[in-house]
Amino acid sequence: MNIYVSNLSFDLQDEDLKGFFIPYGEVSSAKIITDRETGRSRGFGFVEMTDDAAAKKAIEELNGADMEGRALNVNEAKPKADKGFGGGGGRDRNFNSSRSYNQNRY
Repeated sequence: MNIYVSNLSFDLQDEDLKGFFIPYGEVSSAKIITDRETGRSRGFGFVEMTDDAAAKKAIEELNGADMEGRALNVNEAKPKADKGFGGGGGRDRNFNSSRSYNQNRY
């Protein structure tokens, strides 16, 4: 199961995050997400655990837990939203609609 962890200290490393979850079961990976330009932590990461029951127990017990003075937010990770065509916004994207600002003909 993939677990989303936020409100992490900016000083934490991948191994620190992994070590926090190891008491709950086997951790196949732990990754803190960093800014592409600066390389600095963005304050959240993902932990992959092989056993779903152990992952659920970790989520239950670690959500709100203190890690370096910060209360963690720990949840099951949601699948990444499709960023393909036809998604997002929720507004009419037809630029030729009757609501178009460019209706005047000269």
